[in-house]
Amino acid sequence: MVQTTRITPFARKLDAPFRKHTINVLQVNLGKRCNLACTHCHVEASPKRTEELSPQTCEQLLEIIRRFPQIDTVDLTGGAPEMLYGFKAIVREARRHGKNVIVRSNLTIYFEPGYEDIPEFCQQHQTQIVASLPCYLQDNVDKMRGAGVYDASIDALQWLNRLGYGKDPQLILDLVYNPQLPKTADDFSLPPSQEKLTQDYKQFLQEKFGIVFNNLYTIANLPVGRTKEYLKRQDLHQSYLAFLEDNFNASTVEYLMCRNELSVDYLGNVYDCDFHQMEGLPAKSKTGEPVTLQMLLEANRLDVIDEIQTAAYCYGCTAGCGSSCGGALLE
Repeated sequence: MVQTTRITPFARKLDAPFRKHTINVLQVNLGKRCNLACTHCHVEASPKRTEELSPQTCEQLLEIIRRFPQIDTVDLTGGAPEMLYGFKAIVREARRHGKNVIVRSNLTIYFEPGYEDIPEFCQQHQTQIVASLPCYLQDNVDKMRGAGVYDASIDALQWLNRLGYGKDPQLILDLVYNPQLPKTADDFSLPPSQEKLTQDYKQFLQEKFGIVFNNLYTIANLPVGRTKEYLKRQDLHQSYLAFLEDNFNASTVEYLMCRNELSVDYLGNVYDCDFHQMEGLPAKSKTGEPVTLQMLLEANRLDVIDEIQTAAYCYGCTAGCGSSCGGALLE
């Protein structure tokens, strides 16, 4: 008889209602088309996907950017955001209104036909680049992201360095680390110390390739998208959730990215975070309606969400030192 591990509903772990703070981050998933198909991708992006932003949704986003000065950061992701509709228009408008723009890049897109101008475009608009490099060793990266990705990533980082990224204070270059996917329950792990791993990355990349960067973000593998499907195939999904619950750290809750951000999909639907977006769990207004960009524009306010939605995979963001789009939440 197969035993199912019981997972405590995340909301029961909290001492108080899980409420939004004032919104100041607008994270936009421009779509699911990508030149890569990484094994751990929670978006399940690939070259075969066609979903991307529509002109109508793009116009709504531009209006949100113009209308609400409380947004200080526009965070663009995908897929490969650089290859999706609306990317350049949103970057230009956000920078025109003095907002920090984050571009979450797989780096290899720079070498695809038609996208060779992206590094210079990002430099011109002083976008912050957050680049995926799940390990500083070639074998691990190519296993997770595909053969040849490591070499292309190194070439891209050197290209960005030549443009001043990682050197000029206005050109921030950050890297993202993900743990390897576990093969057995004995392999379950949380990201190591962000501070220590940053030192290791910086030393290795500087000595071997002359590469410099600003920050390293350690991000846990959440059981969402391809990671979830992989864990299910290995019969590890429930036990991994239990592992994350066992490592729940209440001190991380105050700093979770969902507290102060809106996550928007290519259709204009609004979520509390990118993971909820991939799992189809929409943000709810105080009256219980799913939130959309249209609703925000009609209400003429961003702070329409009272309580944040929760799910079992929220334990991934609150385990150990915590995990967010900006890396560890605690030292």
